[in-house]
Amino acid sequence: MEEPLINPWKTVDVTEVYDNPWIHVSHHNVLNPSGGKGIYGVISFKNRAIGIVVVDDNLDTYLVGQFRYTLNQFSWEIPEGGGPIDEEPLETAKRELEEETGLTAKSWTLLGPIHTSNSVTDESGFIFLARNLGQGISNLEETEDIQVWKLPLSEAVRMVESGKITDSLSMTGILMAARKLGI
Repeated sequence: MEEPLINPWKTVDVTEVYDNPWIHVSHHNVLNPSGGKGIYGVISFKNRAIGIVVVDDNLDTYLVGQFRYTLNQFSWEIPEGGGPIDEEPLETAKRELEEETGLTAKSWTLLGPIHTSNSVTDESGFIFLARNLGQGISNLEETEDIQVWKLPLSEAVRMVESGKITDSLSMTGILMAARKLGI
């Protein structure tokens, strides 16, 4: 099926609501595709989302676990972080992997781009598969209190399927890596 090239939405006006070093929130008055009035609250991120699925020679992966303030709960995830828009996504991925896990990788494969929640945000990201691992030194940020867990990639897939992993980057990355590796 052919994708439409013309945006059927019309922006009437935009008001800035909030701004900090990480996000910008704006209120949009719009006309919807049928001409009716509507509103959108848009969250624009000032960084890209970067996720890394780490897989060793035994098809084990590494998850990082931390308490997520916004959810008020603990979350198992792939190593991930925010990368400056002007930085190559792979450079961010390499840095985030070592910061959070102490691991380095010699082989990197882009699994794909992602939009994390396109009904309220324009955030885009990239998910990578990291292989041929080596040990480096972790260097957590002051906001991170992370646990690292090595487990079979097949178990991580089961955690996605059972709802124990709910982070969108992690779910997407784990399932894409498993399919790519034939798991």
